[in-house]
Amino acid sequence: MVTLPSEAAQDVGLVRQLIDAGMDIARINCAHDGPDEWRAMAVHVRKVAKQARRNVRILMDLAGPKIRTGDIEASPAVLKLKPGKDPFGHVYQPARLGLHGIGRTVSMPDVQACVGVWDHWLERLKVGSKIAFADARGAKRHLLVTHCGSQGVVAECLRSAYLTPETVLVLERPQGKKQHSTLVCQIERNPGALHLARGDRLLLTRPAGQDQQADEFAPDSLGSLPQVPCTLGAVIDQVKVGERVWFDDGRLGGVVRQVQAHALEVEITHARAGGEKLASDKGINLPDSTLDLPALTAKDLDDLIVVAELADLVGLSFVQQPQDIVTLREQLTRLNRPDLGLILKIETRQGFERLPDLILAAMAAPQAGIMIARGDLAVECGFERMAEVQEEILCCAEAAHLPVIWATQVLETLAKTGLPSRAEISDAGLGVRAECVMLNKGPFISDAIRTLDDILQRMAGHQQKKRTLLRALQAWQDCAA
Repeated sequence: MVTLPSEAAQDVGLVRQLIDAGMDIARINCAHDGPDEWRAMAVHVRKVAKQARRNVRILMDLAGPKIRTGDIEASPAVLKLKPGKDPFGHVYQPARLGLHGIGRTVSMPDVQACVGVWDHWLERLKVGSKIAFADARGAKRHLLVTHCGSQGVVAECLRSAYLTPETVLVLERPQGKKQHSTLVCQIERNPGALHLARGDRLLLTRPAGQDQQADEFAPDSLGSLPQVPCTLGAVIDQVKVGERVWFDDGRLGGVVRQVQAHALEVEITHARAGGEKLASDKGINLPDSTLDLPALTAKDLDDLIVVAELADLVGLSFVQQPQDIVTLREQLTRLNRPDLGLILKIETRQGFERLPDLILAAMAAPQAGIMIARGDLAVECGFERMAEVQEEILCCAEAAHLPVIWATQVLETLAKTGLPSRAEISDAGLGVRAECVMLNKGPFISDAIRTLDDILQRMAGHQQKKRTLLRALQAWQDCAA
């Protein structure tokens, strides 16, 4: 199984590469893109699979009630230009800045960043033009125009500089001639993030716009704390003092110290020695909290209409109780797709603890399977328990004769960088105990598919689910002779 990237909606050639490499199931993540993109992906998969005479299935994952950090105020719009220097401080690579007209979004190769300036000023530039400016610190700096094209202008700087929207760029001209200048009118703000270290405290608040009751704590006592909105404000009412909170796949952890009507005060207890950055749209896990959240959000119900139209299987995210499965089956019946295969994504502690009941509920459906969603599950149950937890899920699913999908971070380094780690090769080999292994997207995903296929075919001779096959070893045959 391979997660399709957004590009698969426009590039049928990319889908062909995945299928040629060995993709058996295409996964469409409904947490990203939209119905138009999903339809395009499905059309490409069906078309290419038919041409290749392959039966490639489509799984569509519902987003579910995922708890994430909301928008954090962006940092000031400051752009740092930094030339490359050798150990002696000599510049071997100048900083390259792209200049384009205001309101345009362009992609210029081999530049550190792009900024927007006044069009009439930009038209005066030519190769060799010199631009003077005082950066955000008041330091005098110069740019030299090295390229002019249809997309804009490229200028180089030999010294570090900081640009802001208040920076004035002046086109240098011979003495006595009129000087022409422009503001840096369009500069991207860096995404907002908080730097948090052990011992720091922050407020996890309801999203902006939700009704907020009066706070029982004095506002002055907490007003100076950094604040992070939570996308699902309902959890604020369901979390208790002393319960743990994990952010960003376990990179940052804390404990709830105070609960108020509109926020949780969290003390950071787990972070690297130098601290961690917490940005927007990062996952939040509450492993100690008993959360009453709907299995299907309003978005999921809308998405399910498209899922019923396109998919062979539907993934139920954050399933926690049997009623979640009953609700999904009722919706599929209403959409005339009771035959759709159900995949239970086990990614919370509550879901793991209720696994037998969930399996019994799923077995009422014509087709069902389980996904070991190891990303969230490791955070929820503890990384030290991950090996034990996935072993128990495999055993329970085998007893119920349900197929299992082994998911999250399989050959991730290979898919992203082109070079696997030793540990992930061994991890991929353990995936032979499941019926399916899922790969996530990445620039080297085709290589990852072929590598995974090779690993699983080799391991299939050694392992059948929990049973070791003890096949005859051939590695030292020549030596023995």
